[in-house]
Amino acid sequence: PLHCFRDLSELFPTMSYAVQSNTTVVVQYQELLESVFFLMLSALPSCVCLFINGTMLFVLRSKPVFRETSRYILLYNLLLADTVLLAQSQLLYILAACRIRLTYPVCGVLTMISSLTNNISPLTLVMMCLERYVAVCYPLRHTSIITIRNTEMTITVVWAFSSLHVLAHVVLLLQFSFRDLQSLQMTNSCDRQSMLLHPLSDVYDKVFTYLVFLSAGVTVTFSYIAVVVAARSVSANKDSARKARNTLLLHVVQLGLSLSSTIHNPLLIAISKVLDRIVIVRIQIVFYVFIIIFPRCLSALIYGIRDQTIRPVLMYSLCCQWRRSALLSVVPAKGKI
Repeated sequence: PLHCFRDLSELFPTMSYAVQSNTTVVVQYQELLESVFFLMLSALPSCVCLFINGTMLFVLRSKPVFRETSRYILLYNLLLADTVLLAQSQLLYILAACRIRLTYPVCGVLTMISSLTNNISPLTLVMMCLERYVAVCYPLRHTSIITIRNTEMTITVVWAFSSLHVLAHVVLLLQFSFRDLQSLQMTNSCDRQSMLLHPLSDVYDKVFTYLVFLSAGVTVTFSYIAVVVAARSVSANKDSARKARNTLLLHVVQLGLSLSSTIHNPLLIAISKVLDRIVIVRIQIVFYVFIIIFPRCLSALIYGIRDQTIRPVLMYSLCCQWRRSALLSVVPAKGKI
C-alpha cells in the first residue's frame, strides 16, 4: 500500500549543507516545518487507529460470546489483518521519511507481509457479507450453515489463498538475477513497486488484484440486493434485515476504499504530468491518510459503535486504558515531589 511514497524523500531534504543567506534559512525552516507537519498528519491518526484496533482485538478475545460467534471470529480476522497492514505501512512511511534505505531481502519480507494482509481484508469482508446474507435470507438454517468449524475452515482457506499469492510473488522474485546488482542495498524507498523486479510480476499483481476485488464486489453487491429484497418480504425480520442491509452497505464502502488504494497510482501518474513533483508528494500523503489509514480503522468503528454487544465492552476497555495511562503519568510526578 505504500508504493506511492517512492519520492517521499523530496519532502525531507538534508540540512547538512551550510546556509549562505537569510532566504536559504527561511526556505529550510519552512521545509522542516512542512516535514514535521506531514509526519504528524500521518503518525497521529495511525497511532489512534492502532490503539482502537488493538483494544478491539483484546475485546474480541476477552469473552466467550465473542470467541464462539462466527461473525465476531471473522471480525477478529479482519481487524488482525488491517492492524498488521496499518503497522507495516506506518513503518515503511517512517523509513521513507527518514530516508533509510533497506536491503532487498528485508524490503521483500515487509512487502510480502503487506501483500498477504492486503488480500485477506477484502476476502474476509466477503465472508462477513455472506454470513449476514445467510442470517437474513435463511434464518432457520443459519446455525447449521454458519458454524464455528465452518468459519475456522473458511479463515484457513482465506489465509492459504493469500499465502499462495505471496508464494507466486516470491517465485517470480527469485527469477531476477540479483548478481547483476552492485549491491543489495536499495537506492529507493521500500515499497511494493520496488520489489516487482521480474517483468511478469507487475502484470500478475494487477490481474490478481483486479480479479479479487471484482469477485468481492460482485459477491457483496449480490448479498446487499438479496438482503434488500428479503427485507421487503412479509415473513422477514424487518429489524434484523435493516441492520444487515446497513452493515452490508458499510462493507461496500470499505471494499471501495480498499480498491481505491490499489488503483489510485495511475491517477497520480496522470496528475503528475500537469503538477510539480513536490505537489504530487503532498497529494500522495493525503491519499495515504484517507485511503490507507482510515479504511483500516473503519471496521472497529462500525462494530464498536453499532454492535450492542461489543460497544459497552469496548467503551469500558478504552476508558480503563485511558485512566491507567493517566495514572501512570501522574505517579512519577508525585514521586518527585
